[in-house]
Amino acid sequence: MPSCNPLPPKENSLFKRILKCYEHKQYKNGLKFAKQILTNPKYAEHGETLAMKGLTLNCLGRKEEAYEYVRRGLRNDLKSHVCWHVYGLLQRSDKKYDEAIKCYRNALKWEHDNIQIMRDLSLLQIQMRDLEGYRETRYQLFMLRPTQRASWIGFAMAYHLLHDFDMACNILEAFRKTQQVTNSYDFEHSELLLYQSMVIQDSGDLEEAVKHLDRFKEQIHDKLTVEETYGALKLKLGQYNEAMKHYESLIERNQENTLYYNKLVEAKQLTNNDDIFQLLTHYISKYPKATVPKRLSLNYVSGDQFRTEIDKYLRHGFHKGVPPLFVNLRSLYSNTEKCKIIQDLVESYVEALSKTGHFSLQDEGEVEPASALLWVYHYLAQHYDHLGDTMKALNYINAAIDHTPTLIELFVTKGRIYKHAGDVLEAYKWLDEAQSLDTADRYINSKCAKYMLRANLIKEAEETCSKFTREGVSAMENLNEMQCMWFQTECALAYQRLGRWGDTLKKCHEVDRHFSEIIEDQFDFHTYCMRKMTLRSYVRLLRLEDVLRSHPFYYTAARCAIQVYLRLHDRPCTLDSEQQQQNTGK
Repeated sequence: MPSCNPLPPKENSLFKRILKCYEHKQYKNGLKFAKQILTNPKYAEHGETLAMKGLTLNCLGRKEEAYEYVRRGLRNDLKSHVCWHVYGLLQRSDKKYDEAIKCYRNALKWEHDNIQIMRDLSLLQIQMRDLEGYRETRYQLFMLRPTQRASWIGFAMAYHLLHDFDMACNILEAFRKTQQVTNSYDFEHSELLLYQSMVIQDSGDLEEAVKHLDRFKEQIHDKLTVEETYGALKLKLGQYNEAMKHYESLIERNQENTLYYNKLVEAKQLTNNDDIFQLLTHYISKYPKATVPKRLSLNYVSGDQFRTEIDKYLRHGFHKGVPPLFVNLRSLYSNTEKCKIIQDLVESYVEALSKTGHFSLQDEGEVEPASALLWVYHYLAQHYDHLGDTMKALNYINAAIDHTPTLIELFVTKGRIYKHAGDVLEAYKWLDEAQSLDTADRYINSKCAKYMLRANLIKEAEETCSKFTREGVSAMENLNEMQCMWFQTECALAYQRLGRWGDTLKKCHEVDRHFSEIIEDQFDFHTYCMRKMTLRSYVRLLRLEDVLRSHPFYYTAARCAIQVYLRLHDRPCTLDSEQQQQNTGK
């Protein structure tokens, strides 16, 4: 519907130039053209021009003036879709999405078929998860632009998100039939087919999903996903021989993926530990450099056979000098028999290496490198720390430090032992020592800062982190800007222990703000993913955003804030106690 106060040709030409300046972000020029229209007494209260001036001012950061002009424009022309649309854009920029949706709906009352308003409305509806409204808007867009790819995809996705899988599949299939594959590598068509496969799988029709892959696998360029999908579908359908072939093919492609071996065991329907061990032994001989089958085989043997296998595994790890060897084997410690065998073996290595330079007193030939004994000490320190024997753990880590006093991992492990023993101050001192050995190592720097925060040394932690933050900005500000939530949650807990309730809540609210920003940031992807056809990733993003606040960082910050609010409710702070907090930090 045209404006109730239409402009003559000259002013209308200026108004179009305002729109063009807004699109090209030439805001100051846009204001000049708006001024030329509004200085004419006849059009001083022209609603659409006032609204566009307000929108331009908003882009220049003059928010209060912007709202004043837009509201004035709306009062002067309540039947203008431009005024309502602009008011909606202003509300959207302030994250008032519900209000923006109302404005867009009002705009559509006066301009039913305006595609731009419908697109903006659909973005807000998917952002707010108004899926029913999103489906209606996408249907209207589809009817207005049936030849555009985004119209089909958006319409199908609306049904997919509403779990109406049959309708989504029908729309995607109808759209696929209209497509012509123009070249040998059409990534977007490939992604469309994979998305179609995803919808069919979500519907639960696994046989149809297999048939779909059979028909279109040549046109899908992500061969790894095709193979993985085939394997998973065949397993669910009970077609074990077929599934077995796919997982064997996947292992041939990547021997270091634990999931493939577990799925192959499932496909072969092996339940006996000896059979599983034989299967893994086959892959150990076939791929001698692969570490995953060697590690997995340790889960399925016991007694003397376990002793033989773990002996080979440990010797290789100590010979090569693998720092995370203990972490790799820690899951075996749930079995006390295996834990005892490992302990006996590694302690025997200490004696043999000290006397002969070999892992066993009976071994002959070339001696092991000097570092082998060091890594054995390091392993035993972690071993006894895990078992809760702090004194033995400290004895072995001290022996390792005496052996090689320049290895950073040893100081980190010693700090961890003290942390597990409950001495956070001593733990921090050893991490500080580790950090001083290599000031350019960001990981050690972060670990040291974390231990400082555990010891309630907040200022020192900030100074430590400042070595890796932007110059000219305080470390706290920069860490907040970078959404460094591990630091902020630890900082909040440190302030809580010190009884500095205000600072605690400030940090908790910073973490909450980060999660709000992450949710806001998905807004840009609603159009981007449709355009780039990364549809499976887009659906996964939407599902992630729906459960985002179940993340441990958010849980920790929320729990901390709740505890502080309850404490302040039960024992409100007096003026004297607040002053004492500021003076003493307690």
